[in-house]
Amino acid sequence: MTQSGSGRPGSSPSGPGASRSGQPGSPQPEAGLRRTLGVGDAVVIGLGSMVGAGIFAALGPAAHAAGSGLLLGLSIAAVVAYCNAMSSARLAALYPASGGTYVYGRERLGEFWGYLAGWSFVVGKTSSCAAMALTVGAYVWPGQAHAVAVGAVVALTAVNYGGVQKSAWLTRAIVTVVLAVLASVVVVCLSSGDADAGRLDVGVSGGAGGVLQAAGLLFFAFAGYARIATLGEEVRDPARIIPRAIPLALGIALLVYAAVAVAVLSVLGSGGLGQATAPLADAVRAAGVPELIPVVRVGAAVAALGSLLALILGVSRTTLAMARDRHLPGTLAAVHPHFQVPHRAELAVGAVVATLAATVDVRGAIGFSSFGVLVYYAIANASAWTLRSDFVARVGPAVGAVGCVTLAFALPGVSVVVGVGVLGVGAAAYGGRKWLASRRHGRDSG
Repeated sequence: MTQSGSGRPGSSPSGPGASRSGQPGSPQPEAGLRRTLGVGDAVVIGLGSMVGAGIFAALGPAAHAAGSGLLLGLSIAAVVAYCNAMSSARLAALYPASGGTYVYGRERLGEFWGYLAGWSFVVGKTSSCAAMALTVGAYVWPGQAHAVAVGAVVALTAVNYGGVQKSAWLTRAIVTVVLAVLASVVVVCLSSGDADAGRLDVGVSGGAGGVLQAAGLLFFAFAGYARIATLGEEVRDPARIIPRAIPLALGIALLVYAAVAVAVLSVLGSGGLGQATAPLADAVRAAGVPELIPVVRVGAAVAALGSLLALILGVSRTTLAMARDRHLPGTLAAVHPHFQVPHRAELAVGAVVATLAATVDVRGAIGFSSFGVLVYYAIANASAWTLRSDFVARVGPAVGAVGCVTLAFALPGVSVVVGVGVLGVGAAAYGGRKWLASRRHGRDSG
């Protein structure tokens, strides 16, 4: 385990390729990524990841699980997310390279833990990308959802290929539209004559298990706050910007989520919300403004586009980091000489996502993504635990790690089983690769 700030021998955590490993004798990438993102860009990318399609859909299943304990579940998810955000911010400032927790786990805990974080992120989020693309298709043109999904993936991959600044500009426009739609929903619901503060009962009719399950479901909607850490190699002054941007993006998203949850509960109650298939649309209908439903649908489609854009960015950067270490094909580590983006990784991710979106409907089969992202952040907290030895500095990482593990195993049983299975496949692949490498080394030395 390395000491704080040391990185690997011979490497500096402040350079563009900081904290980058590789197999002995393997070539390193010719160039790092271009540092162009400021605080505003970073906050927008974080918001684009969080204030996505999840807020339009997650409240219903969470209310079904927690009943009147929905707001308590939201509070628990926010506390865990805050601890994770602080851990990620500290680590990202120290290791400002692409890859996020893949890099932190590798540097602080060892190669296997970094690999496991990267594996859970890439596999789970690739499926999430396909699911989000199909969500766009379902809102825009339900009869041709697969075709629209593929078109969305191709278009956003092209935007990302043109440079991270273009992605940030598009994300800013998307976030503006989505926040305007959510603000309209909040105003309509709270100003309705059907709004009743008595429906905000914060009891726990769903029981402790239901509240924790709701927190796990709602945490998934928060999970994009550290997307900027995954893009750490493209931030202008990471030691200053990332620790500011992550908690700021998280705080804004929490305020938005809390306002929407209170507004929707005030007109539907926890029982009505738990039965809703389209919670925000049902809420504006109950508030007596059904003409706002098409606007909500447009907002959901745009939000799904924003989530998809940020997901592709995050997966391609983690793919880049794993390719640099030869956990994925080394050719994916290439950086475009003009656009300064991991162009082969982006094209590979786009191709896989487009293929999934064209051939299968994975929207109902990605429960393991919630499990995987909680494992991912548990490793981030464990990595942050190693940065300082004093008790106070370790409280946040400890709470975050315990919270992540608790919420992961409070998810529905199918999600847990599939998530454990996916992690098991990744661990087996890692072990097989190590075994083959040792056999080759033995033959060469013999």
